[in-house]
Amino acid sequence: MSHDINRRDVLRGLGVTGTVAVAGCAGGGGGGGRTLKQGVLQPISGGLGNLGKPIRDAAVLPFTLLEGNTEFTIDSQVEDTQTDPNAGQTAASSLVDAGYPAVTGAASSEVTIQVAENVLIPNSIVGCSPASTSPAITDLDDNNLIWRTPPTDALQGQVLAQVASDNIGASTAATMYVNNSYGQLLSESFASAYGGTIQNEVSFPKGASSYSSQLSQALSDDPGVVIVIGYPESGIQLFRDYYSGYDGSKPFLVTDGLQDSDLPSDVGNAMTNVGGSAPSAAGPGEEFFVTEYQNEYDAEPGVFTSQAFDATAVCLLANAAAGENSGPAIAEQMQAVANPGGEEVTPSTLADGLAMAAEGTEIQYQGASSAVDFDSNGDLKAATYELFGFQEGGGIETIEEIAFSA
Repeated sequence: MSHDINRRDVLRGLGVTGTVAVAGCAGGGGGGGRTLKQGVLQPISGGLGNLGKPIRDAAVLPFTLLEGNTEFTIDSQVEDTQTDPNAGQTAASSLVDAGYPAVTGAASSEVTIQVAENVLIPNSIVGCSPASTSPAITDLDDNNLIWRTPPTDALQGQVLAQVASDNIGASTAATMYVNNSYGQLLSESFASAYGGTIQNEVSFPKGASSYSSQLSQALSDDPGVVIVIGYPESGIQLFRDYYSGYDGSKPFLVTDGLQDSDLPSDVGNAMTNVGGSAPSAAGPGEEFFVTEYQNEYDAEPGVFTSQAFDATAVCLLANAAAGENSGPAIAEQMQAVANPGGEEVTPSTLADGLAMAAEGTEIQYQGASSAVDFDSNGDLKAATYELFGFQEGGGIETIEEIAFSA
């Protein structure tokens, strides 16, 4: 289905195509009326649905901000992965068939890997994930087509290990992880970095009706801390089972996939014994992004939303620099428009950045989430993480920020 839609339709749309003419007042005319095609592939439903909707909203926010401020036309389409590899591949194929040379997505590492290997790479389509953190993505044979704006979990494992040892003072630990690439490799990353004793590493399936047996195994040796790696859909049931069967005093640490402000209310417990780590938004354009997100959606941005804005922005800048809607041509420009060495472009000057990129001016995008400095694998060279806690009555509180370099 293809038709002209207004900005609200673009932002709220699911599985629709929108071509928004945005001829306007900014830039030096380098766009020459070109159309930039950009797909968005995010989990609007399924295990990451609660987190995926805000990520989707942030991924399409650049389209809205560019409206009326650039000579380019933005052609976009949003598809739902359903947090499922098979559904994700079908959705990605829809974007490929519609001629989109670059995609903001996916979110789940499991989905991103399957989509990349079976759809994007074979069709020479650029993928830039705002939320996939599995170290396995680094090793994809991807012809420089697969990028990401969050850091690899090789770093987050170190953060969790530091927090478990230094902040909690735990000399023993157990991990519980969703049985996929994201969960397994992050559990391994934590175990490798942790200086204490790993008593148990327990995998669990997504969407189970009970996690009591896995909890019993993880807690059997009375670990000093339990690391839980998963998604809200499973996390809700897991923590319901924990609070119904135990006294609720054991320190738990969760990862970015469970940084959901609704989690305590969905579980039915304040979860004051639970902390967590997640990539933080610490880029030069963070304040501008937060303000624009609040203005557009009347809500606070969540985990990976700033990374989603940056993923779309970098793809658009690379497209403008490439001068054509070609995946390989865009891939060649991803590092060039993001890494140090050119005129600074931020979220607030994205329209000017597109014009400069199209004119051949060397630019460097400084994002909302980070400086977006890519290495040769398409990973970030450095990242900042936040240690967070759940607030009584709802909400998430940032306790500390920790900087790491790859």
